Amino acid sequence: MYVTRKADYAIRCVLYLAKNTGRITSVDEISNAMYVPKSFLAKILQRLMKAGIVSSTRGIKGGFQLSKDPKDINLLEVIEAIQGISAANICAIDKRMCRLSGRCVVHPIWVKIREKVEQELKKENFAKLAKKQ
Repeated sequence: MYVTRKADYAIRCVLYLAKNTGRITSVDEISNAMYVPKSFLAKILQRLMKAGIVSSTRGIKGGFQLSKDPKDINLLEVIEAIQGISAANICAIDKRMCRLSGRCVVHPIWVKIREKVEQELKKENFAKLAKKQ
């Protein structure tokens, strides 16, 4: 699995919001604290809102906050909200993408790797990560 720069920025953003649970946080504050360019952050926050991970408040004192408890948000959920499902090989996502996946000896390995990576990412929730930082 390859984690894109946008997904990395999204993880930083959610981590910051997890450390500041219960308060509305501005884009400027998140951008400055987590070294995420504002131009990326606005798009990232829109995707996180669409996925139900964050919510927004409009107005002068507006901004963003988590829409769920940090313990109920895991790394996989944030990564997939930004970049979709990914794997080391496309056939591990959809075996129809390769004509050989039904008889390929490597296909089950790709699938197993994807499953293990997903399991590990699901274990890591943002409440745990926020405590570590």
